[in-house]
Amino acid sequence: MTKETTRFYATGRRKTAQARVYLIPDSQGNWMINTVPFKNYFKEVTAEFIANQPFEVTKTKGKFSIMANVSGGGYASQAEALRHGISRALLEYDATLRPVLKKEGLLTRDAREKERMKYGQKGARARYQFSKR
Repeated sequence: MTKETTRFYATGRRKTAQARVYLIPDSQGNWMINTVPFKNYFKEVTAEFIANQPFEVTKTKGKFSIMANVSGGGYASQAEALRHGISRALLEYDATLRPVLKKEGLLTRDAREKERMKYGQKGARARYQFSKR
């Protein structure tokens, strides 16, 4: 990669996963996640489908190479964090894509997190069985 190459940066998050995404306009379409090719990093097909959603919606598939650093969470939430980061980076590239991405809900940060376990109980909501005697 040369110094003149334009890169568009964005951060995506889901649960405890974070994805720092660099979008590079070119026709090669190389995807590197934590310096590993995408196919080797994400084994499931669903992860590939989730990560490609922003490109499918905006009809920009194959126009970008991606370099991303992903950490935290599990594979599913990492894929969703990557999707969020790609969507935000596409906005940096072209702001006119906003209505399309917004309509599909790809710009909204999914704020659902794991509920903490409460003391004196089995879990966040689960209780120990109550007995009068």
